Amino acid sequence: MGFHILVGTDGSASATAAVEWAADEAALRGLPLRIVHVLEPWTGESLHRLPDHLPAAMVGEGILEEAATVARDRQDSVPVTSALLTGPVPEEILAEAPAARAIVLGSRGIGGFASLVLGSVCLRVAGHTAGPVVAVRQFPREARGEIVVGFDGSDPARAALGYAFEEASLRQARVRVLCAWQLPPGPGLGVGYTPAMEQIAQGDEAMVRDELASWRETHPDVEATGSVVLGHPVSELCTSSAQADLLIVGARGRSALRSAVLGSVSHGVLHHARCAVAVVGRDWHDDA
Repeated sequence: MGFHILVGTDGSASATAAVEWAADEAALRGLPLRIVHVLEPWTGESLHRLPDHLPAAMVGEGILEEAATVARDRQDSVPVTSALLTGPVPEEILAEAPAARAIVLGSRGIGGFASLVLGSVCLRVAGHTAGPVVAVRQFPREARGEIVVGFDGSDPARAALGYAFEEASLRQARVRVLCAWQLPPGPGLGVGYTPAMEQIAQGDEAMVRDELASWRETHPDVEATGSVVLGHPVSELCTSSAQADLLIVGARGRSALRSAVLGSVSHGVLHHARCAVAVVGRDWHDDA
């Protein structure tokens, strides 16, 4: 199966940024770009009675034409196709997912895409696709040369780390692995708990070090560093995103002393990150 980069647009400013990001990604990977606009049904009637949707369809075609122009202006060597789809946005995007190496969406919209990327629908889409779902609100015009990835030792976090190394190799960027953990609320976690805290931190440092050693063997061209911090994962990742080209998290994680559930982290960084965010499902692999 031939892959492409899939981007959804609704004509909003963040969707335009998503089209630009997707065009760059397609150029980096040597893949075509497919742009889609989804017309959501307004009634319970048949979704495919074109006269009922003709005005919206005309607007949709205009949105697609504008997006295609943006993409070609951004990367004139990338083949661009477009499609006007009709139906519930998440279902239509999921139907397109098998042929998509990555799905790219704006993180704010004027229509259905707003609900897609803000909250549970985005996480549901990411969890059901082999490729990453990338939410773009804005991204730096000048490359910062760093990709930040949240890591907690879970399988989705390992998939996120693999995607981070692949992206870093394509972009000639460095990888910064961030493992953030926080103690659960409750009594008995004061000064006397310091040895246990140190033990947790040391265990996480060893986990990150061992994981990086494995990825350095397969991606010797990528500079990578790791850090373990005591703090809320969303806060720490969003702070780090200010200096990053891309922030990557897994679609699901674990709930323990080390971090919040990574699905919740994904939700949080989608709202507050200062760069594009990729949410990677556990089934992603770099030879897909």
